[in-house]
This record gives sequence, C-alpha cells and structure tokens, in this order.
Amino acid sequence: MTKDALAVRSAPRQKTRSDDEDWGSFFRFLAKLVLAVAIFRSFIFSPFTIPSESMLPGLRNGDYLVAAKWPYGYSRVSLPFQLPLIPGRIFADLPERGDVVIFKHPIDGTDYVKRVIGLPGDTVALRGGQVILNGQPLPQQALPDFELATSANTICNPAAEVVQQDGVTVACRYDQRRETLPSGRSYPILDFGPRPQDDFAPVIVPDGTLFVMGDNRDNSMDSRFPAAPGGGVGLVDADLLVGRASMVLWSTDGSAEWLLPWTWFTAARWNRIGSSI
Repeated sequence: MTKDALAVRSAPRQKTRSDDEDWGSFFRFLAKLVLAVAIFRSFIFSPFTIPSESMLPGLRNGDYLVAAKWPYGYSRVSLPFQLPLIPGRIFADLPERGDVVIFKHPIDGTDYVKRVIGLPGDTVALRGGQVILNGQPLPQQALPDFELATSANTICNPAAEVVQQDGVTVACRYDQRRETLPSGRSYPILDFGPRPQDDFAPVIVPDGTLFVMGDNRDNSMDSRFPAAPGGGVGLVDADLLVGRASMVLWSTDGSAEWLLPWTWFTAARWNRIGSSI
C-alpha cells in the first residue's frame, strides 16, 4: 500500500451538512415531544400520587392516579411550575357535590385531594360526625368494617382495631359507613368514634369557594380547619382547582426497592389498578 493510500485512509472524517441536519432534526423532535407532553399534562390528564390516608377507604397511600384537567377549567395552577400565562380561570365550571378533586393548598401550594361536600351558597355543618347540608342531615348507612393490611404505606391509627387476617397478616380495622348526598350519589367513609372535629358550626359557602372533606373523616385536615401550611385548607378557592380524580393507574404497598426489581411486582396492589374514582 502506498503512502498516499495510507494518508487517505487515516484522514479524519469531515463533518458534513447531513450531520448538522440529523442533529437539527433530533432536537426539533425532542422539542415537539416536550411541548406535546406539557400540553397533555396541562390541559388533558396529569398523574398524581396519594401521600396520606385522608381519603380512605376509596384512595390509599401509595396510589398513583390520573386526574382529568378540563372539567373545571384552567388557571395558572394548571400549568407546569404555575406559570402565570392564564389570567384568572378560563372555561370555568364548578364541581358537582361528591366529586373527588385535586387542588393547590391555599398557603403552601402543595397538591391536596378531597371530596366536594358544599358548593357556593350551601350551608354546611357537622353534628356528631354527621354532615348537615342545607339543614338536612346526610344519611349514613352502616357497612361492614373496613380492613387494610399494614405495610410501609399503611400504619394503623391509634383508633383502629388491630386484627390478624390469616394468623400472619396484621390489618387495621375501621368502622365504615355509606354517606349519601341529596343527588343520590354515595360513597364510603370511615369513622374513629367521637372526636372534636365531629361538630362544626354552620357556615355558608361563599361565591367562588368550596367546602371539602376527606372520606377518612377523623384523619383529614380539610375545610373544617383554618388554612395553615401542611394542615387545614379552609374554604377552597375554585381558582385553585387542578382537576378531577378519575382512575387509579398504579398502587404499591411501599415495600418495593429500586435495586430489587422483583419487588416492584410483589409490592403492587394489583386489584386496585384501573379502579375508577
């Protein structure tokens, strides 16, 4: 082989216009993908996690759910990082009583999930743990006790009765009832027995606000408590609504470890996946 041939073979490959076009196409695709995901999460559906037991028995700590973003309209809290691109709230609509809504805490801005009990103009009170809506007690029907096996995501409240389901598995047992709204819509709630928050003086829900409560009535910081960081929410401004909880996409008992892939499956609560809310 001649010296000229060796020189040709060892010469570095020159950057071509085609290379620039390939990289340009890749970054354009990436930008479009990011934009599509941002639009989808801002205006259609968005995932959320349940970090507490305030919505037991319907939602559990460790549930990953999807929320519909369009039912109540859009505001800055609908956008990533709460970008101030939407003035006020557009396409605004109020929830229905009984909707499970996700909203921003009025002070610390964290995501909360509760059930809507009172709409603007409603009078809401509690007496002995029973909701009084517009002067009428909401009927409560006794249900079989609710039991939930303990795990990393489930710790028995001191008020719970601790039982063994099979001689090995420890579970928490709670009194369970079904509450029914005037519309006929109903849902299960939990009760720990007499508590100070079982009684609440009547309040008229002002325009543009909502009265919300957790289904785990004695383990929920909701509209019965003044708004405080990490605590109660008071009467929730409708402009803080993020979406309506729709479906459980995934659920885990908290025992999974990232370095042990098989635990990703053993920790899953398979019977909850796909549950409607």
